[in-house]
Amino acid sequence: MKKLGFGFMRMPLLDENDQTKVDVAQVERMADLFFERGFTYCDTAWMYHDFMSEEVVGKAVVDRYPREAFTIATKMPDMMLTSEADVERIYEKQKEKLHVDYFDYYLIHDMNSENYEKAKKYGAIDFCRQKRAEGEIRCLGFSCHDTPEFLDRVLTENPFFEFVQLQINYLDWESAGIQARGCYEVCVKHGKQVIVMEPVKGGTLANPPEIVKQRLREAHPDWSPARWAISFAASLPQVMVVLSGMSTYAQLEENTGFMEDFTPLSEEEMKLLLACAEMIRQTIEIPCTGCRYCVEANECPMGILIPNYFALYNTKKLMKREDFSPEKEYYGNYLGQGYGAASSCIGCQGCEAVCPQHIAITEWLSKVAEELE
Repeated sequence: MKKLGFGFMRMPLLDENDQTKVDVAQVERMADLFFERGFTYCDTAWMYHDFMSEEVVGKAVVDRYPREAFTIATKMPDMMLTSEADVERIYEKQKEKLHVDYFDYYLIHDMNSENYEKAKKYGAIDFCRQKRAEGEIRCLGFSCHDTPEFLDRVLTENPFFEFVQLQINYLDWESAGIQARGCYEVCVKHGKQVIVMEPVKGGTLANPPEIVKQRLREAHPDWSPARWAISFAASLPQVMVVLSGMSTYAQLEENTGFMEDFTPLSEEEMKLLLACAEMIRQTIEIPCTGCRYCVEANECPMGILIPNYFALYNTKKLMKREDFSPEKEYYGNYLGQGYGAASSCIGCQGCEAVCPQHIAITEWLSKVAEELE
């Protein structure tokens, strides 16, 4: 399977204010080119496009191509479950909307500490395992926006999962908040294939600061920033497919063009992107280097995970998007694990006394609270 997947999360719209008004004709043209160039992986989910994405994929892909021409991936929305009956009802409705009688790839959606307990409580994991045994699910996995420690726990307790979908891009690779590298390494440890989401970080890495664009042009004058970003994720050995939420025909034409005969980046090119990530971080608001003195040389009485929260705040501000914020979810996961909220700061300033960057931490924590809580 070629390493680029079509993510049906950000499809072209006829009305930009209505996520259900998908430009199906353009989606069909995009799907035609996608399959013509040898790609097969189509990713959707129950709630994408205000619950319309699966229906559009059923019309634009499944109804127009033989079943062996594509692979379908969708997800059980564990965060929305309220009873055991919901699990089978949603699953059967997904088959109806997508016009399929089996799923090539099926995921428990957005597994985190809270949703994991829901999935177990309402039997979603056991249900999916049974469907896997019956052949209605060909490959079973889950998506995750959480810590390496949580991911390791889930894979240790559930070794039958075959793959994991992770947020990976060169900016998040060494992020203290998202810890993309750590999560990837957990998958390597457990021998699980990885599907990558957000390789261009919601479009942020398609338009990085000018100093980064210049460095990338010097290395490859004819490569776009988006190509660099997608290539970074696709070059990781454990990655099976990289999803791109392509919202225009031009984006799909470009991405399928350079991924059609993909060659992994060299070690030097990977290092260049990590250096570019550091340049991007230097343009962001809180000048935190992630040295962790504030939490290791000083014990916060409220248990606030300062560098992790600052990293999430910085990347959210960098993205300049309000429609979807994975940073808020990562933040919520930390609170769910018992760490103190940014708003719980009592202003003792013990952290500021040991900060080598002399950051006004208590002031910034109030802004973090405003942005993420």
